[in-house]
Amino acid sequence: MRYELTNYEWAAIKPFLRNKPRGVPRVNDRCVLNGIFWVATI
Repeated sequence: MRYELTNYEWAAIKPFLRNKPRGVPRVNDRCVLNGIFWVATI
């Protein structure tokens, strides 16, 4: 879909995300970012 990150875009963004688990287990970061971009486009 047009708002989803491509593998190339995800590879560029992933190193900037935290990798330390704290508290509640993390959900899939890529899905969260795709959701944010989807909401931002409507």
